[in-house]
Amino acid sequence: MARYTGAVCRQCRREGQKLFLKGEKCHTVKCPVLTRSKAPGQHGDGRKKVSEYGIQLRAKQKAKRFYGVLEKQFRKYFEQAVKKQEGITGENLLRILESRMDNVVYRLGLASSRPEARQLVTHNHFTLNGHKANIPSQLLKEGDVIALKEGSRDSAKFKMILEQNGSRPIPQWLELDQNTLTAKVVRMPERDEIDLEVEEHLIVELYSK
Repeated sequence: MARYTGAVCRQCRREGQKLFLKGEKCHTVKCPVLTRSKAPGQHGDGRKKVSEYGIQLRAKQKAKRFYGVLEKQFRKYFEQAVKKQEGITGENLLRILESRMDNVVYRLGLASSRPEARQLVTHNHFTLNGHKANIPSQLLKEGDVIALKEGSRDSAKFKMILEQNGSRPIPQWLELDQNTLTAKVVRMPERDEIDLEVEEHLIVELYSK
């Protein structure tokens, strides 16, 4: 599956905010968004008037980078959001992105970043409803049960992850049993529970042209 392999901190600098792509580093003073606030590139600190299209494009790019999704798959999610009978298209799109397996693992505190969650899922550390689940883009639904495999629970890697993320709050739309490291999708998230600073209606306007 295609994925971005460049320097992820450049993506945060380009969007002018933290996208939390580097785990623990994002919470320290070493975060490049703090130390090198201008956008990457030779003309990163230049001031240019941004068109309406440019504003809409930035909204889309920010959402794609936040969740680690490339254009083809992002467009597919948008088309799914449009077809939903209920809800607002932009909010439906964010709910679909939130329901990705790698994002849910990150939200549960079982990974320090979404890229790390993607890697851990790919490496067969989790099960979904009792079955192998190694596809990061798999979309979860209400009632699904995610669990860390028994053989992974005592690994030094996960002990470190759980220690680092112990104070991170878990969204109310998810439930996690800390003893068994088994979680459940209680419901789909509301818009105010999704901490992405983007005006999703701009994405809808961009794709509707």
